[in-house]
Amino acid sequence: AVKTALLARSAPGGVAANQTTGGVAANQTPGGVAADSTNGTQGVPGGHVVIGIDDSYSAAICTQLAARGVVKVVAVSVGKVLGRGIFVIDGHLFDAWDRSPTELGDLGKAAHLPGAHNWQNAALAYGAVRSLVHNPRVIIDAIMGFPGLAHRLEEVGRVGKVRFVNDSKATNADATACALVCYPDIFWIAGGRAKEGGIADLAPYFSRLRRAYLIGEAAQSFGRTLAGKVEAVQCGTLDRALAACLSDAAASTVPDPVVLLSPACDSRDQFRDFEHRGDVFRAAVKAMMDAPGGVAADSTNGTQGAPEGPKEARA
Repeated sequence: AVKTALLARSAPGGVAANQTTGGVAANQTPGGVAADSTNGTQGVPGGHVVIGIDDSYSAAICTQLAARGVVKVVAVSVGKVLGRGIFVIDGHLFDAWDRSPTELGDLGKAAHLPGAHNWQNAALAYGAVRSLVHNPRVIIDAIMGFPGLAHRLEEVGRVGKVRFVNDSKATNADATACALVCYPDIFWIAGGRAKEGGIADLAPYFSRLRRAYLIGEAAQSFGRTLAGKVEAVQCGTLDRALAACLSDAAASTVPDPVVLLSPACDSRDQFRDFEHRGDVFRAAVKAMMDAPGGVAADSTNGTQGAPEGPKEARA
């Protein structure tokens, strides 16, 4: 059997990277998962390890595993040209694993994979299955046709020029940062039950925010963080935030305003879990679309065929 292990990003003090036989392991996120010489890849001798090397910890792991020589190591980067490995430059995916760099496709055209974090996911997925597929074009076609996942940068529809994106799965600032970098003109719905650290680390992305609409227990503390940097509206609840967002975004002069639910918070102050929060958002947007002037999401811009997210620990 083909044995593959994947490591996207890591941080010290975590647990082993997931391993898979003939498939793709779950993506790893900051603050949680790190592989090392004793626990990350023991199960894949003779197989290969695909490692995102754009953080220092994963880069060190890649170097250590390559030096050991027990498994094949495939480095993946978004933004760096690699002499050997798989990399993405300005959205363009290149394979230099065992050949001179060959461009495979433009991930920027994958409608449901916006942002550098999704480009890394796509590159990792390509590396995981590349040795199993004779024609790489088959893999690229599958990546380009990926339908997206519920609650993860899920475009749920439009009302006039205003796009609505459900990223309810973003329950901390790290996850929300991945969403904020994807859009230039954001009307941001944030808040809930705050996680440690709040949203101070999102300051580099504040210039992308046209206005923030704050809900839940964290609304006041988030407002203090944003004071003097981003205009914020204390909405309290998701329905009030949506109504305010639609009014402001529709009246704005920006050509492609995005109403983004990416709360950077636990959902359980007002909802059962992040899925419930995202479902409420989606249903409210659908009601707006059913009103005169609404435009339903379709297979080119939204959620046709988007599967439910994997069952996992919810927040």
